[in-house]
Amino acid sequence: MKENTQREVLPAPITQRDGTSNLTRFNRTIMNADMQSYLSTFLGSRKEQFVNNLLSVVGNDTKLQACTPTSLIYAATKATALGLPLDPNLGFAYIIPYKNTKKVREIQCVANMKGEPEEREVQVAVKVQEAQFQIGWKGFVQLAQRTGLFEFINAGAVYDGELIGIDKKSGEPNMDGKRVSDVIVGYFGYFKLLNGFQKTLYMPVEEIRKHASRYSQTFSSSLDYIRASSKWTTDFEAMAIKTVLKLLLSKYAPLSVDVQGVGVLQEAIRSDQGVIDEKGNPDYVDGSTEEQQAEIIVEDRKKELRGRESEAPELP
Repeated sequence: MKENTQREVLPAPITQRDGTSNLTRFNRTIMNADMQSYLSTFLGSRKEQFVNNLLSVVGNDTKLQACTPTSLIYAATKATALGLPLDPNLGFAYIIPYKNTKKVREIQCVANMKGEPEEREVQVAVKVQEAQFQIGWKGFVQLAQRTGLFEFINAGAVYDGELIGIDKKSGEPNMDGKRVSDVIVGYFGYFKLLNGFQKTLYMPVEEIRKHASRYSQTFSSSLDYIRASSKWTTDFEAMAIKTVLKLLLSKYAPLSVDVQGVGVLQEAIRSDQGVIDEKGNPDYVDGSTEEQQAEIIVEDRKKELRGRESEAPELP
């Protein structure tokens, strides 16, 4: 018989139920023989430096210590695989603590209809804190540059008065106006490839906020303390720039895996905002799912094709 119930893991960052500190739990996990073997296989000669760096990052952050050790380790290995340092001062990539709920099955002893103890398999909703892997906008710029295909790539804020208008056919914004105040009205991303192709994506602040509310569970939460913990709340501009740049690259950049370096950029787009498993695959806990991302890109492609068809001259 299967039943549903809920159980909450002891809240961090102090200790686990057995009295073990979260930092001790993490240290034991990363130094475990099986984990060391995994890291040696994955990192080779870089393993010792990786372990020392991660121990330092986690040791100085009690919120990260509250995360499950494996999610921390796999997030860090994903950053290493992409060649992005986790130093928050550089702004390339981050490990963000995130409270998640996972469903697991376990055997519990419960009372039956007669009041007698009976073992039953139940589905349990367990609240855990996991490490979410996030790429900063500077990380996307770095990965784009490494492909060797980009002549220019940039992103930033657009101030009141700078946006003159958007060309209806090409979708290109004209941002050559004169700035009249310090009010930010939107954000842009731009790149030019060595083959001459270039594209600019502009998103008004209102559209960015709608995007954040739609795809970020923390930013859209009805609870003030949860909203306050969101990266969208603490660092809106950086998240806005990253969003515009990521959407621009996912829609218009060459992402064929046949081109050297492009596969890494494609993997970065796929992995961003995910809790990474042991195989390097992301589980999206506070962002758009891979399917949602694909749907957005497909819909944009459809709109482009419909626009081209409407612009095509009629045949005699």
